[in-house]
Amino acid sequence: MNSNTKYEECLKKGKIREFSRGKALVSKELGLALSDYNTAEESFERENYKWCTIQTYYSMFHSARALLYSNNLREKSHFCLIEAIRAMYVDKGLLGYGLIEAFQKAKRLREEADYYGEFSQENAQDLLYKAKEFLDKTRDILKTK
Repeated sequence: MNSNTKYEECLKKGKIREFSRGKALVSKELGLALSDYNTAEESFERENYKWCTIQTYYSMFHSARALLYSNNLREKSHFCLIEAIRAMYVDKGLLGYGLIEAFQKAKRLREEADYYGEFSQENAQDLLYKAKEFLDKTRDILKTK
């Protein structure tokens, strides 16, 4: 199943839907993404790699949500948010493939840290770098819209 098919399934199931207030909430989502990123940096400096991992995922989540909201759409599933960003931004060459892969990895690592207590300094550091890159790229994309 290709990414557009997965995205279309999300639309069909109502996991991605119209959201008339989306554009009005873009800056709020960017603020949340930055706040979560800053908190993740602080957690990393305190060697709290579990929370750094969780916070970097949510920074990426809010960055992705800002992109979705800019199209007056809203997600009802983290998986569908990823698929929507893939279809709307990655497949169109606006967002690099490596960043959507990093977002998927962050989702998996957040779940491992949150639900199973499995995390590492190396993964936290990698996600911290990718979350900043994702936020910066999101800001660049939204400036051109």
